[in-house]
Amino acid sequence: MESAIGRLLLATDLSPTSERAAQEAIGMAVESDAQLVVLSVVDPGKLRLPGGLYSRRVDQERAVIETGVQRLVGRAREAGARATFLVWEGEPGEAILAAAEAENVDAIVLGSHGRGLLGRIVLGSISAHVSQHARCEVFVFAGQPQGFASSTMRSGTAVER
Repeated sequence: MESAIGRLLLATDLSPTSERAAQEAIGMAVESDAQLVVLSVVDPGKLRLPGGLYSRRVDQERAVIETGVQRLVGRAREAGARATFLVWEGEPGEAILAAAEAENVDAIVLGSHGRGLLGRIVLGSISAHVSQHARCEVFVFAGQPQGFASSTMRSGTAVER
């Protein structure tokens, strides 16, 4: 028996890969009449160039992200969802977990870049980290066209959907 979802966190990097997760989260929020909290994380480490200089200031990156997240919230509201947004700063996996706790959400939705085993070993996997450490249900959607498999992750175990 699945639990009711009252608060749903969509973690997005606003990339094309996360679009499917956004669509699914909006649909879930509308269907369950859940409050949708859209989260995007500014990762200062990704703004640093070799040599220590920054490609963009953190406040500039935050402004770009806020604009994109506001558009996404607008889409969710047009679809009938109750939606708000957050922009946090830090390492994405840990920030998603902290936001989920702070916002007392019932489930987290995020996309997966589908890097495969080698990519996860070398680059790490935010979706795997969140799935393994979250205290709530986690839904991971591959950033692939419709018809491809997605997974529901619970306590680090993937179930094909």
